[in-house]
Amino acid sequence: MSRSSKKAGGTDSKFFTTNRKGENHELREELRSPQRDRKRDAVKKVIANMTIGKDVSTLFTDVINCIQTDNLELKKLVYLYLINYAKSQPDLALLAVNTFVKDANDPNPLIRALAIRTMGCIRVDKITEYLCEPLSRCLKDEDPYVRKTAAVCVAKLYDISPELVEDRGFVDTLRDLISDANPTVVANAVCALSEIAENSGKDVMLVTANVLQKLLAALNECTEWGQVFILDSLSAYEPQDSREAEGIIERVTPRLQHNNSAVVMSAVKVILRYLDEVTNQEVVRSVSK
Repeated sequence: MSRSSKKAGGTDSKFFTTNRKGENHELREELRSPQRDRKRDAVKKVIANMTIGKDVSTLFTDVINCIQTDNLELKKLVYLYLINYAKSQPDLALLAVNTFVKDANDPNPLIRALAIRTMGCIRVDKITEYLCEPLSRCLKDEDPYVRKTAAVCVAKLYDISPELVEDRGFVDTLRDLISDANPTVVANAVCALSEIAENSGKDVMLVTANVLQKLLAALNECTEWGQVFILDSLSAYEPQDSREAEGIIERVTPRLQHNNSAVVMSAVKVILRYLDEVTNQEVVRSVSK
């Protein structure tokens, strides 16, 4: 742990030590303060109370009013509170919709991604209809961090309203993202499609020969987590002949040396799947050994 994180952790721990009667009234006054630092500390106290199980839902309106800020730390805290209480206060959560839509167009890609991630985590039917336009834009955003965040959001939205996702063509957009130049975006698109396939029982991945090459290319550059999802998706592909199966095995075999056991297990599954398609027994013996 770095010196700065230790300092931050030590400073923030004070927010967990308060336990007084009438504290919510004091917090409400602090949340309404025009001083940004005092307001930020008040929201931290609210989050601390929420974390240890105290009911701070009565402060919902006052916390939401703090969302109109250009301070990323404060905005993250308010969004965290909103995710926690939106289900119990759906009508009040609608007050934040305009801010979500505005933040999804913010010049800062971190704020755009934060807005779309939070909207996807708020499981309130009334908010989903407002999510579609910002989500559609973020899936085609110029910044890869925003695109990868939006891809995961599609899977969350599908869990709430599958018809809406299909009608708006979001599944097709996820398939398009498999061709993205950024390997993390590709991995997140594969993850989202895999999750949708699992929940719907439909083969939404549609791994073609063209898609296969893009997945194999992304495999060498994405994170361990991304590699697992890509490897698992490769198992669904039907090779055209023995030579293609050998080529896939050759590309996947280096993953057997990976430090992450999940990557190794996924690679083993892919290799065993394609060994059945290989007619060259010398290759089969070599790989098996």
